[in-house]
Formats: sequence, structure tokens, C-alpha cells
Amino acid sequence: MIGDKIIVLGCPGSGKSVFSKKLHELTGLPLIHLDNIWWKPDKSHISRDEFDRELETILRGGKWIIDGNYSRTFEVRFRSCDTVIFLDFCLDECMNGIVERVGKKRTDMPWTEQELDAELVKLVQNYGRDNRPLVYSLIEKYPNKNILIFKSRSEADEWIRLARAERKPHAND
Repeated sequence: MIGDKIIVLGCPGSGKSVFSKKLHELTGLPLIHLDNIWWKPDKSHISRDEFDRELETILRGGKWIIDGNYSRTFEVRFRSCDTVIFLDFCLDECMNGIVERVGKKRTDMPWTEQELDAELVKLVQNYGRDNRPLVYSLIEKYPNKNILIFKSRSEADEWIRLARAERKPHAND
């Protein structure tokens, strides 16, 4: 069904972290949120070198789900994973996602956003131009990977629901 080295990609606001948590609950695989590695609680961040070293350590690990974009690291994660899950949602769905999370405590981020960040809005608006083509080019470059592409939140939720149903033991077992 799914491997044990999984990357979850998608536009900010697509629900990568929420999906990844559900996948973690389903599989029991360790879950790593890249935002928790990059960002500090004071909204500063570690250096790229520190981040790259930490990511390399994680990738050498046996099993994982890695949630996050960080497009400059897409290829190293593609090379290391066996499964790519791409939440390829429309702009409106992702914009709604970033608006709805303002003021909500999240386990995938070391602070609670109190207002909509203009830089994040720009990232969402430009994702289709800047990152989406890169993801699809890497999907073509690494055809041996297990690729799951969801076009909506409801499609991703339905896949999780079906995967949970498959994992439940049957009454006759």
C-alpha cells in the first residue's frame, strides 16, 4: 500500500501537517515536521547548514514521514524516500487553509500565528508557478517512487478513510 519513507509535499495551507498526522496515526511511522526543525519559537531560524545536517540525519534513519516544502531540499528527499504524497490543491483551498489556521496552536510550528503573514500569502499565490512544476519534474525524474497525488482535501481524506478501513481486522479473522 505505502512505503516507510514518505514525504508529504504541497502548497502552504494544503493541510500537509494535518494529513501527515493522520498518516502517522495510521502507520505508526515517526513524523517529522520540517518547520519545527527550521524555525525557532522566536520566529528566527537555524542556518541552512544546520538544517541540511539535521535533514541528512533524518533521511539516513530507517523509517519516517517528512512533512514540509523547503523546495531546495525536494530532490534530496525524493532520492531518499519510497513514497511521495503531493497535495496538489487549488489556490483558493490553500488560501483558505492559511487563513483558517491563524490563532490556532499547531504541533507542526513552534509558535501560534496571530495574523496572516504577507510573505506566506505570497508563497501560496506563487506556489503554482514556483514549486508545483518542480514537484512534477521530480515525479517524472523518479518514476520508481510510489506517487500519490490528491487534488482536494476531500480526496485526501477519503484515501485516509479507506486506508484505515483496510487496516482494521475483519470480524472473521
